[in-house]
Amino acid sequence: MSDLTAVLADIGIFVCVPWVLWRLLGRVIPIAVIPILIGIMAAVWHLPLKELGIPSFYGDTIGWIAVLVLAFTAGMEMWQHPEGQTTENALPKPSLARLLGGAAMALGGPFLIGTILVYYFFLPLPGWHAPAVTPAIAAASIGLCIAVSALPVLIGIVRELPIADRPIGQLALKLAVIDDATLWIGLALLQFSAERQTAMHSWGLREGGAALLLIALAVGGSLASRHIRNPPRLLIWAVVPLYLSLGSWASMTLGLHELIGAYFAGAFMPPSWVRRLPFEAISTLALVWVAPLFFGHSGMRINGDALTWPSVLASLSLVVISIVVKMGSIYIFPPTAGLSRRQTLGLGALLQCKGLMEIVAATILHEQGMLSEFAFASLMVLAVISTLLTGPLFHLLKPRRPVTS
Repeated sequence: MSDLTAVLADIGIFVCVPWVLWRLLGRVIPIAVIPILIGIMAAVWHLPLKELGIPSFYGDTIGWIAVLVLAFTAGMEMWQHPEGQTTENALPKPSLARLLGGAAMALGGPFLIGTILVYYFFLPLPGWHAPAVTPAIAAASIGLCIAVSALPVLIGIVRELPIADRPIGQLALKLAVIDDATLWIGLALLQFSAERQTAMHSWGLREGGAALLLIALAVGGSLASRHIRNPPRLLIWAVVPLYLSLGSWASMTLGLHELIGAYFAGAFMPPSWVRRLPFEAISTLALVWVAPLFFGHSGMRINGDALTWPSVLASLSLVVISIVVKMGSIYIFPPTAGLSRRQTLGLGALLQCKGLMEIVAATILHEQGMLSEFAFASLMVLAVISTLLTGPLFHLLKPRRPVTS
């Protein structure tokens, strides 16, 4: 089969079919979930997609570039204000200390409890031992995936909430921004920990230059935000691919995943420049029309034989753990004072959404040999189930509105 035919078949299966299903289902399911489900079913049922040239080389490359763009735009969103102009039914404004403390509890609680439970109850199961790292790092890798919240998917969910529910969604976005940054830092630390015996000893002039390059991107962004607040728009568009490519190259050179560098390169962009870019439109375009190739291929990469009933039960157990611990952590220490019980539980329902951030994180860890085939398959199922449950769970737990005649 020719390369053109293969990439067209790839786009048809993982982009066009999910979009049609998404529209037929009334857009009640996040679109990122559908190509993952198609990929997982193809792996489990051993469908002969490889005979069609799927995953195609060009489809794989295009999907990968789209996910780099998603990571980059997620970094750019870090310094923006997701709350917009909504003031109706506004929640009490949290102090910075309370917000950071709530975010630390929302992420740290699930991470610590998830890591401990995985270490003692999941890793001893057959097939769960990671091939390239110690059990402690393997458990921490799964714990990080359990703790993460899905910023890009949450943005889409919050945009579709009724006006009365927007304040809870906006607070969830603030916490998700912090959690998202912590996720990428955690991924970098886990990779350094896994390679601690060779990570620093193998550094040379090239690696030192890559580290200095990341520092230069951060310093350059800081200086530009102070002294060049309103440059020509053409200059901003020229700097965007430069930051994306240099950040990705630097992190790859340091032995980290390219997506980590892409995220922080986006975060280093001057906020005043970012506000003049249609980064939300770029993110939506990548998420709906290009990145599904990556998600579908990620689903296909699981070992279909690893997704047995025991691994499905393990996935369901991880779902219960992630939901209960995430919501319990937020209930114990809400990110702002004065929330009602239902507001707190609704907030927890939104933040338990794993979405594509967990899929990206699990894919990175799996490629680095830090997750076994069984763990990777279970985490993919966890991402799908938790994302599907987000909307119904939020509407079940959110504050009741009085019925007016």
